[in-house]
Amino acid sequence: MKVIIIDPGHGGNDPGAVNKEQFEKVYNLAIAKKIQSNLENNYEVTVIMTRTGDTTVSLEERTNLANSKNAELLVSIHQNIGGGEGFESYVHQRAGAETKKIQNVLHASVAAVMSKYGARDRGQKQADFHVLRETKKSAVLLEVLFLDNEKNLALLKREDFQNDVSIAIAKGIAQSLSLPKKQVQITQTQIFNVIAGAFEQKENAVTRVSLLAKQNITAFIDEIKSGNKTYYRVQAGAFQNREYAENFAKTIRSQGVVDAYVVEKSTNQQPPVQEPPKPSPVPPKPNPEPPKPESPKGLTIGGSTLLTADEMDRFVRKVNPNAPSVAALYLQIGQVYGIRGDVAFAQAVQETGYFRFEGNVKASQNNYAGIGATGKNESAVFKTPQEGVLAHIQHLFAYASTQPLPSQYPLVDPRFQYVQRGSAVTWGQLNGKWAIPGTTYSTMILDIYKKMLNEAKIPLQTRINSLNAMLSEL
Repeated sequence: MKVIIIDPGHGGNDPGAVNKEQFEKVYNLAIAKKIQSNLENNYEVTVIMTRTGDTTVSLEERTNLANSKNAELLVSIHQNIGGGEGFESYVHQRAGAETKKIQNVLHASVAAVMSKYGARDRGQKQADFHVLRETKKSAVLLEVLFLDNEKNLALLKREDFQNDVSIAIAKGIAQSLSLPKKQVQITQTQIFNVIAGAFEQKENAVTRVSLLAKQNITAFIDEIKSGNKTYYRVQAGAFQNREYAENFAKTIRSQGVVDAYVVEKSTNQQPPVQEPPKPSPVPPKPNPEPPKPESPKGLTIGGSTLLTADEMDRFVRKVNPNAPSVAALYLQIGQVYGIRGDVAFAQAVQETGYFRFEGNVKASQNNYAGIGATGKNESAVFKTPQEGVLAHIQHLFAYASTQPLPSQYPLVDPRFQYVQRGSAVTWGQLNGKWAIPGTTYSTMILDIYKKMLNEAKIPLQTRINSLNAMLSEL
């Protein structure tokens, strides 16, 4: 596997270019981390950063690192200063044909983004910079805009610009070095989902979830696209055995929900979308009664979800366009364990920094919950995204319940046995347990969840009730 060095220029007591309270070192690191995340998430490559925080790293340490790792390429990220405007790239005057080829591809990829944002392409250049001269293999230095140009500085502050330029740099690196794309494979098992109705109006789906909850049946809403229409499907169970699924559907129908049926997840067949038959034993009310808060002491870890996978994915990708598609897994696995999959997803957002993995845990570990993370590079590693989500839900189940684990999945949480079972029924009770000292840990999770609810198409009264439950914890 090829090794790439991403070098955020300056750092620590070396701020680089300065414009009032704006420091080059900050933007260098922000863009470099995004490049690292994009490369690791999408390509078979080993990415090493010369710094991951605001630390002082000498020029010799940077090139020594690249040479000791026999890196194929070092890409150094900088901003310019001096009254100019735009983007330029550099290689050494004695650069070989391979390095010049990399510069050509990388420069063209970034220049396309500059054109999109109206920034000038200043061209490909050569210089006797240390990182270019002393790196044994290829090295390219990028000057991403001018810090003392107000128009350029405004772009550097924008999250969408940083995302676009980092994606362009990662793509340019991958193309120039012919990096193989990462084949992200989620272990597929035959799953039979029990659907307790599908609706054109989300309010009706919310009512159905509330009705099932009163009958001690946990369900969540899955958003389905069909042509130009959106439907809301209520999923109440998932089984690896079809007979079990059919029996559970019969149980639900016996409770008066006559439109319960089974769908095999491995097929692409779209389930029939239907409103409850008229007359129906459980017709939607004109003004559906919203779910009541489960506990006056705060939002419980166990319970029904309100958000769909699409709503969750859209939320996180506003911040990180490269976030993995794991929302559906949180809903599917969460409902098997009776865990609020949408709040668990919010916890994953908090733990991973919107799936950018800027701490000790890396994206390749599929560890969305920071399980085993001690700050000493000892965190757990899971083979697939599905296994990582399963471990997260099982860890929450350990805290929230004293019941035996459901039989649908094997135990993959390596720290399940170390949890005091039933010691955290609400999210607020995770303070001091999941995160130590963690006195504000649940607040950060629920703040993210509030934002998710506010951006989704959740009926107002339902949202108010959920927020009130959370506020009672804060």
